Amino acid sequence: MSKVSAGCEETFRFIWCERGRKKMFDLRSSALIVLLTLQWAAGSSAQPCQAPAGRCNFVQDCPDWSDEQNCGYNGKGFVCDFEDEGMCGWAGESSSGDYKWERRQRGETVPDSGPSSDYTTGTAMGWFMGVSALKEEMLHTALLISPVINQTSATCRLHLRYFLWDSGHTGLGSTPLWASILYPDGGEAVVWRPEASSIRAWREALIFLGRIPSAFQILLHSQRSVGQRGDVAIDQLEFLDCALPSPLPGGNCSAGMVKCNNEACVEERQLCDGSDDCGDGSDEHNCTEYNRCDFEDGLCIWDLRSISKLKWVRTNQEQISNMDPLKGPGRDHSKNTASGYFLYVTVPDEGLSTDWASFQSHHLEPTNSSHPCKMVMYTHQFGPRSGGLTVMVADQYIYPVWERGGSLGDLWVKAEVEIVTNVTFQILIMAAIRDFAYGGIAIDSIVLSPECRLLDVVNISFGIPPKPPKNPCAEPDKMCDFHVDCEGAEDEAKCGDFSYAQGSSGWTDTSLGTQGWVLYQNSTAKEEYLYVAKAPGQQLTQAQTRTPLLGPTGPICSMSFDYALTGNPSYIGNLSVRVIDSVMGMGPKLWEFNSKTGTEAEEWQHADILIGFRKHRFQLAFEAHAQKLCPCTKIKVKNVKFTNCHAGYYPFSPTGLSCNFEEGLCGWYQDSSDNFDWTVLSGMDHTISVGRSLVVDMWSPSLHGLFGRLISFPQSPGPKDYCLSFFYKVYGPNTGTLNVKLTDGKGYEMVLWTHSGAHGNIWHEAHCPVPQQISKFHLMFEAVRSGYDGLVAIDDVAFSDNPCSIPRVCSFEGQQCGYTSSSKVLWLHLNGYTSASNGPKTDHTLQTELGFYMVVNTSASVLPSGSTAVLTSLVHQGAARTECLHFWYHMRGVNPGSLTVYVKTVKGERVKIFTSSLNQGDVWRLGYANISTELEDWQLEFEVVGAGGKDSHIAIDDIFLSHYPCEDQGSKCSMEKGMCSWSNTQNTTIGTLDWELTSVEMERHYPIPPEDHTLGTEKGHFLFFPSSNRTEVSQSALLLSPHLPPTKGTCLRFWVYKTQSSDCRLHVSRLSGGHFIPLADTEFGGLWKRFDINITSTEEYQIVFEGVKGTAGVIALDDIEYTIGINCANKVTDPVKPSPNRNNAGGIAATVIVLLLLIGTLVALLVFYLRTRQTSNSSSGPGFSNDIYESDLTQDHVTVAQAPNHPMAAGFNNVSVSPTTREREAA
Repeated sequence: MSKVSAGCEETFRFIWCERGRKKMFDLRSSALIVLLTLQWAAGSSAQPCQAPAGRCNFVQDCPDWSDEQNCGYNGKGFVCDFEDEGMCGWAGESSSGDYKWERRQRGETVPDSGPSSDYTTGTAMGWFMGVSALKEEMLHTALLISPVINQTSATCRLHLRYFLWDSGHTGLGSTPLWASILYPDGGEAVVWRPEASSIRAWREALIFLGRIPSAFQILLHSQRSVGQRGDVAIDQLEFLDCALPSPLPGGNCSAGMVKCNNEACVEERQLCDGSDDCGDGSDEHNCTEYNRCDFEDGLCIWDLRSISKLKWVRTNQEQISNMDPLKGPGRDHSKNTASGYFLYVTVPDEGLSTDWASFQSHHLEPTNSSHPCKMVMYTHQFGPRSGGLTVMVADQYIYPVWERGGSLGDLWVKAEVEIVTNVTFQILIMAAIRDFAYGGIAIDSIVLSPECRLLDVVNISFGIPPKPPKNPCAEPDKMCDFHVDCEGAEDEAKCGDFSYAQGSSGWTDTSLGTQGWVLYQNSTAKEEYLYVAKAPGQQLTQAQTRTPLLGPTGPICSMSFDYALTGNPSYIGNLSVRVIDSVMGMGPKLWEFNSKTGTEAEEWQHADILIGFRKHRFQLAFEAHAQKLCPCTKIKVKNVKFTNCHAGYYPFSPTGLSCNFEEGLCGWYQDSSDNFDWTVLSGMDHTISVGRSLVVDMWSPSLHGLFGRLISFPQSPGPKDYCLSFFYKVYGPNTGTLNVKLTDGKGYEMVLWTHSGAHGNIWHEAHCPVPQQISKFHLMFEAVRSGYDGLVAIDDVAFSDNPCSIPRVCSFEGQQCGYTSSSKVLWLHLNGYTSASNGPKTDHTLQTELGFYMVVNTSASVLPSGSTAVLTSLVHQGAARTECLHFWYHMRGVNPGSLTVYVKTVKGERVKIFTSSLNQGDVWRLGYANISTELEDWQLEFEVVGAGGKDSHIAIDDIFLSHYPCEDQGSKCSMEKGMCSWSNTQNTTIGTLDWELTSVEMERHYPIPPEDHTLGTEKGHFLFFPSSNRTEVSQSALLLSPHLPPTKGTCLRFWVYKTQSSDCRLHVSRLSGGHFIPLADTEFGGLWKRFDINITSTEEYQIVFEGVKGTAGVIALDDIEYTIGINCANKVTDPVKPSPNRNNAGGIAATVIVLLLLIGTLVALLVFYLRTRQTSNSSSGPGFSNDIYESDLTQDHVTVAQAPNHPMAAGFNNVSVSPTTREREAA
């Protein structure tokens, strides 16, 4: 695009020259010549296979391919995935240090910008090239530069994956990414310009380089102003069919082939076709009888006069624009440069008044079928302005003989036209131009065969023109939308459905290569089908035929067709179906068939393909490639039919949204605008264990992108709340997040429920309240792939028009789970963005500023000293079992006040089960307490009492009510009922992976111990941490205890399993004041082994098990026990001291109350002992269950845990408090 600029530094790299605000890259041709000379000199002293002419020419000259090293070659092929630091010879340059290409990985957490993984490996470990962040309003350009490439063939193309996403909503601009080639003389030509649409996904593209006879480099440009890091990215660059044709073994060309001067062979039809196919130009010699026009020296026999106001012009890219990459075709065909000339038509600067333009040849003599006039031309139909191109013959009439519709991409495409007419004629070429932002149509290198003989006629006259086409009977967006809008279904008649009389004509051949699609029609036999035949194109790409724009479609839209790949060879070829979305571009293949259907020509097979819900208009394409095209082989398609495709059609589902996935998705469908689909998996369901569930397999190497969505059919509004219940697994050390969302009629999404991190290899039950809606809505299951090592699954979904039972888990994401503020000072439902300066910056669930929690501002100005703020749950049904309340709380600031948790019965009596009044620092802490209520219904109350605080708050998050009692601090955690009080860290800065809970019976993916330690069976549970190639070596998982009090001696006991081959590491430490103090390293390998560690600490601490990932093997933990104040010699080191009474008022009355409470406690202990003897043999399996517990109707008292005075002493002893001695407070 640019010429040499004086004053730029002369060196073999690209120089950024400032000319006001305009910038261009330049290269001194002499520098390139010097470099090539140096390469030749170096080659002359090296082995002969490394001569300069053989360097970087895509041909193996050296046995070890050393002549192609750093030429886009990675040791296995011409693919650069950037996994190697050398980047295959590619390098970055920048106009300034502010904006540049960087080789990078995703990182340990899902980024707010850029790809969630590379494309090659699909993991956080994979590398790609991404741009740096840019904060300036002024445009900057970053360049990714290829090595110097020697030359390429006419079929050369660069296949790549690219990523464009406007994560910061600042706009991508018009040219965030494009490619050009740079020649030795400094000339530059644009060769690729993708649509600048923002999608958070890797997309696929082909850059057609074509014949380049000299050394050159490829430049990948990114031009932006303000933008986030990684939002423009490149990966998986692969050169295809770029080597020049080489001589065939034996030196003889096969039938239909012609030998070139360089001993290579080309097809006869490639002679004198305006393209150098031999690689030495010899196929274009001896062509004097042909009428050839490359428009370099004028118009030849072509006349640009027209009755249309829109005109063709002879021009070149330099005259159109050398600064705006979106203008013009970028290069001509004959020279493949910006200086070469061509004919061009586009929307004029003054606007489009006429949408067609034409030009014509001089008069030509009549022809016949044995000597037809053959015309070859090259067309460039780029961008939305390209409406199509038609070749017409003007003799007595004007009629079309060839047409090519729409946009074909950023390349020159070869076309061949045969003309037979027995009268004098002219060739008329007409273009249709649309009024859009960019694009146009160009024509170059027109070649007429010797049979196209010129007449010496001066006057131009036209025959009778054809009747103009009828105006469409409906608006463009209603054409082919699977809904009849016109009389006789005219709007749906040519949309590719063979059940319509003209439906087959809706398929348009868009092939670029040597094979294309042809429509065969036999009206007598009433037979029609599409088949693959030879085509005039140069590219070695698949034959492709497309429908017009279709849709949008509903969730069960499907396409059926019959296909045949027949012939004598054992392999015929391949056939596939693909979607081309009008917004998202080329999609993955929906269906593919390889090999053959039979030997006989009529051996057809049938296919049914789910098209599914499509939000945007789209095209469907058949793509095929025959291994060998001859009369003995055929690839054919017929009887194409679309079914149930209208966007408003949703089938009746007998079970509605309730589904066990044994016979399909019921009232749910896959979202086509996401990155991957949910899949049905047999043998791992919740219902019958051997049935089906719906999963997202994060282990799958074919999975790319960030999220996959399952969407419900639209639901009608109702007068009350709904409930969505389901069973789920979120399993693995690095899995991701499972969300439930609601989408309203305007597309607004609301999070109703979320879970992330390790949750064990067991099914959990969830109840998700769905609030009342006033318009139609959709529900959505969304799997977010923040990791690459795990699995997300759902099963037994049920949707009812009744409110949920009280959720046992509440993360406060999207809703308050029925918790209400029942005091003058309110608890607020906030997140880090909305809590201003007074509240945690991140929640506990997501550990981000987007996550929600409940918080009270306890500053004196809001909550005066002694004032209260109470958060009350819904009423829970009383049960016979003891349950454990877990929650996370955050207290910070000067005098933050106290947090007390009460159990309040329906009779209005409150029992304290937890209290804390300490400034806990900027950290979420775990609180827990036992609740045993027998048959009395009850509520939770979280009460905050002000203490005259300053810049203080108290917050809670992630309330969880377990079916099992809390474990005693003096007892071990066997993992049979979950992880007890142990938890994986949510702080991704210190641990990105998770310890996971599993059993041998449930495990199907990881190598694990043959049995647990507790039970010594396949049914026993344990924690484990695997090594996997899905995550990076040396990443860690941190398992944390609750916060424990200072100690002079606390014993930690645990059992470890580590395979002999494992190079994972286990470090045990205590965490105090943000510092990790090592306690032990467990270097061993083998069966379960016990470790005893004495812990001393002068300050509060947590026990930390840190697993460090290796390359292979596994570490497992079981039966973890710590005894506070008792060392490993069983000696009491910390005598139990009574907690100080924070309120000394009351004197003797307080003493009397304490004595009464002690007496009540003794009585309660006796009752509890007698009751636990009766129930000690009852137990339940792990996870959530649907068991029905029978209550003892003779009991009317409430069994609760002793109220602790410190968070580390919360809820470890069950205390039965009779009604006469229970603490009584006003409701």
